[in-house]
Amino acid sequence: MEQYLEFASNHAILVGAFTAVLVALIWNLISNPGGKFNISPTEATQKINHDNAVVLDVRSMAEFKKDGHIVNAENIPLNSLQKDLKALEKYKNTPIIAVCKSGARSGSACSQLRKAGFEQVFNLAGGIMAWESANLPVKRRK
Repeated sequence: MEQYLEFASNHAILVGAFTAVLVALIWNLISNPGGKFNISPTEATQKINHDNAVVLDVRSMAEFKKDGHIVNAENIPLNSLQKDLKALEKYKNTPIIAVCKSGARSGSACSQLRKAGFEQVFNLAGGIMAWESANLPVKRRK
């Protein structure tokens, strides 16, 4: 035990950094925006095919067009989601799958949608990158 205390006192910055990373990791696990509502590309295709889920792509319009998107996806960029919520009102009782490039922005979109009263909101874990990695179709404009 004395060795641990000696190490901690000799390497205060290292121990402080480790503590900060540990706290950040625990905080992220507890308050993950997507949280338990993260779904895999396979689960997303099942929701699209069986539950008529709506795909909401929250990337910028440029990313949506340039990098491709899931077929029939609605594009509302994250920075304009709050003001465009009325466009989604018709989907209030329909499952919504939020998508971005990697799953981070869409997690934030899920939180905003839940606060606005949307109950069936899911985050595509890994985003469009995971979708493409699973060899699922992406529509690209030429």
